[in-house]
Amino acid sequence: MSRIFSGIQPTGNLHLGNYLGALRNWVRLQHGFEDCIFCIVDLHAITVPQDPAELRASTRSVAATYIAAGIDPTRSVIFAQSSVSVHAELAWILGCFTPLGWLNRMTQFKDKAGKNRESVATGLYTYPVLMAADILGYKATHVPVGEDQKQHLELARDIAQAFNSRFGVDHFPLPEPQILGAATRVMSLRDGTKKMSKSDESEYSRINMTDDADTIALKIRKAKTDPLPLPETVAELETRPEAANLLGIYAALTDRTVEEIIPEFAGASFSGFKEQLAEVAAAVLGPIAAERARILAEPSYIETILRRGAEAANSIAQPVLRETLDIVGMVRL
Repeated sequence: MSRIFSGIQPTGNLHLGNYLGALRNWVRLQHGFEDCIFCIVDLHAITVPQDPAELRASTRSVAATYIAAGIDPTRSVIFAQSSVSVHAELAWILGCFTPLGWLNRMTQFKDKAGKNRESVATGLYTYPVLMAADILGYKATHVPVGEDQKQHLELARDIAQAFNSRFGVDHFPLPEPQILGAATRVMSLRDGTKKMSKSDESEYSRINMTDDADTIALKIRKAKTDPLPLPETVAELETRPEAANLLGIYAALTDRTVEEIIPEFAGASFSGFKEQLAEVAAAVLGPIAAERARILAEPSYIETILRRGAEAANSIAQPVLRETLDIVGMVRL
C-alpha cells in the first residue's frame, strides 16, 4: 500500500512558499494515494525556544490552514506530532542505529548552528532522527519534501536500511521523495538568492497565507527587481534571480511553466507584470485566508479534527512500534 507522510512546523505564519512548495501538492496527492498523513510537527518546533501559548495557537492555526488550503480531514489524517508518542519513542530506537558520522554530515544543522555549535540544543542535532521516526513510524512509502529536506529523507532511508540489515528483516520500507510542481523553492521577495522564510525579519520578504489582497499587492510592488525589462529567454534567468523568482511564482499560481509565460511578458516592465502577479496571488490566496479565518472562529471544530487525527495516526503507528520493539528484543507484557 502506498502512503504519504509530510508535515510543517507550527512556527510563524505559513507563507506562499509553504503553499506552492507543500500544501498545494498535498491537496493533489490526497486524490492519488490510498493513505495521506499530514502532521503538524510541534516536537520539531521546540528544537529552538518557543513561547508555549504561541506554540499552541500556531498549532491550531496551521491545522486551520491545512484544511482551508484543501486538505480534506475525511480523506487525510491531520494531527499534532506530540499527540502520538510513537514519534519520540521510535526516535530513540532509531537513534541507537544511527552512526554519529551520518548526523555530522547534515548540512542544515551546520547552517542553523553556525558558530554556536557547542551551545545549541541537542534536539537540533538529532532532528533528522526524529524526522526519520516521523516517516518510518507510519511505514510511509512517499514523502513530499523540498530540496532543503531531501538530505534528511536520504538519511531516513539509510536508517531504515541499516535497521533492516541489522536484524535481517524487511520491516521499514525505503521512502521515496516526492518533489512536485513548479516553484517548489520560492525565494524571498527581498533577495532572490535566499529562500522565502517564516523567520526572515522583514515582513516584505514573504507573502503570508493570512495577507489580504491590499497587503499582497503592496508586498509584490515592493519586491526587489533589477533595472532591466523582463527577460525574453529562460537562459537569462540564470543571472537574474529576482526576475526568475517572480516569474516562477506567477507560473506556479497559474499552473503553467516559466517557459510558457516568458513570451507573454518578454520585454515588458516589472511594474505592469507585478500588477498582474498581485491579482493572481490575491485570487488564489484570498479565499484560503477567508476560509482559514472562518475555521479559526470555530475552535471546537479544530480540536475535533486534531483529536480524530491523533486517534487515526495512533492506530497506524502503534502496531509499527510494537513490531519494532519485538524485532529489537524488548519484552512486551
